[in-house]
Amino acid sequence: MGSERVELRVTLSYFIEPNPARRGWKYRHRYPSHGLRFAIKAATEELGDFQARVSKDAQSEDRPGRRHDDRGWCIGSTHRNRGSIHSDWWAGTAADLAERGYLAVFPVGGWWKERPQLQQTQVRYSLIVAVKTPETELDIYTPVANQIGVQVSA
Repeated sequence: MGSERVELRVTLSYFIEPNPARRGWKYRHRYPSHGLRFAIKAATEELGDFQARVSKDAQSEDRPGRRHDDRGWCIGSTHRNRGSIHSDWWAGTAADLAERGYLAVFPVGGWWKERPQLQQTQVRYSLIVAVKTPETELDIYTPVANQIGVQVSA
């Protein structure tokens, strides 16, 4: 599809467990158990650099570092990360989207970091990724489904 214009929409939704607060706790007003964020590799970014960026953002809690490349995103990473439903869409060429190739979902902040005795071991979330293309006879679903191993649980 090369230079065809495409749109990518990513929606991340998750449940926040409220803080089991007690008096005198250092951050007693921190409500969420955790936060989740998503990031997509930039077309010109090396995989190792992307992994380092995601790791740094995961450590910085709700204070994200320098945004790598928000060009093409409608809302942008600074504003989409509020609440527990994060949705944004990107528009560009099919070739640029193909070069991106990686999406990461990672945890940030929350009371679980300060209360290790209540170790948070599972986080349930929903990630929906949709690609909108001009009308074409090209089958993009089957190769993607085969590559990521789409599993349907009963």
